[in-house]
Amino acid sequence: MIAVFRKLLTFEEAQKVILEHVDPKPLGFEEIPLLEATGRVLAQNITADRNIPPFNRSTVDGYAVKAQDTSGAEENRPNTLRACGAVHIGEEPKVIIGRKEAAEIVTGAPIPEGADAVVMVEHTERTGDNVRIFSAVARNANIMKAGADIKKGETVLRSGRVLGSREIGVLAALGIAKVKVYKVPRVSVLSTGAEVTEPGRKLAPGKIYDINAYSLNAAVVESGGRPIYLGVFPDDLAELQKALKLALASADVVLTSGGVSVGPKDVMPKAVASLGKPGIILSGVAIKPGKPTTIGLIEGRPVFSLPGHPTSALLVFDLLVRPVIQMMAGRSPEEREEVKAVAGARMFSTKGRKTFVMVTLKRNTSNRMVAEPVETGDSGAIMTLAKADGFVEIPENLQFVDSDEEIVVHLWRKKMQETVRSR
Repeated sequence: MIAVFRKLLTFEEAQKVILEHVDPKPLGFEEIPLLEATGRVLAQNITADRNIPPFNRSTVDGYAVKAQDTSGAEENRPNTLRACGAVHIGEEPKVIIGRKEAAEIVTGAPIPEGADAVVMVEHTERTGDNVRIFSAVARNANIMKAGADIKKGETVLRSGRVLGSREIGVLAALGIAKVKVYKVPRVSVLSTGAEVTEPGRKLAPGKIYDINAYSLNAAVVESGGRPIYLGVFPDDLAELQKALKLALASADVVLTSGGVSVGPKDVMPKAVASLGKPGIILSGVAIKPGKPTTIGLIEGRPVFSLPGHPTSALLVFDLLVRPVIQMMAGRSPEEREEVKAVAGARMFSTKGRKTFVMVTLKRNTSNRMVAEPVETGDSGAIMTLAKADGFVEIPENLQFVDSDEEIVVHLWRKKMQETVRSR
């Protein structure tokens, strides 16, 4: 028999228990094509084996010249140089620039020998073999030097970097076609409950659509994991044992929602405990929402059993599960951005539990940031999170936060404070 919620752990104790039992380290690495590497986490330092650009190149269309030959050139008193050829992009220059000579050049083409500047085409005029220069240029004008972007021997990307469009561009610039990345943790996701129906099916009376599995799948992807959706299962011990065995066999982490409270149908803790040692390592956390959270460990694989209420499930995922998946994916757990605000209304805590109050942000007429509690008393309302810009933590020993009191808001999205508009 599982002693459910006999002793609630504090939020900090829960974090400690997870790290003591679960070893959230990367799961190894693999080499994949660069075109498939977007969103993956680099598993090696990248050191440039060449200069980028590999040669001095023109940054404008114009004429490659010796800068000294343009000295004194003005609109009403141009210098005249002799055209000695042209330099095309993608090929080695076939001309050498001598005194009083100029070679036509296009943007991106290599600078020919003898030239040390480029005059923009709009500051020139060509008649036959004569090129008139109407504006003097200094040495190195309109030239991008070899290695100006990336220098040979420079460490351009470090292990642990998430590969986005900019990083992929850097790797492509170095001619790298395959890259070593950390393996993606696989996360089995399943829902429980006789009332839960998969989206797309006809909704029978008394049923609700499965919010949790779909939102948690998305949260897993956002954390750097690969979700494996297993579907909805009834609150039946034998069925759940079978589903959990399948989940454990196919993934590195198991994520369930529902069936963790104290009702007769809440058999998830018993199902987890029956599958192996050490079984349940945490049963109940002194937080609101999220008190029924249960965590197990089966043969080294964590099983996070979250409450069935959507707001509770997503909040607990964000607080306790996301960091584990991120570390297993080779990422550093993201520090949530914070913004200072004043409470727009009194916010109450629940006695003995750290309380997370969802809030929206706006600026008042004095341009102060104001945090207004999202109006809901039901942790089953998914719109609570959809409306919220962030949340406020109220400690266990604090009865309430008073209206107009300065508080810290933990933001759901990065740079949210930049998008909050005056209302």
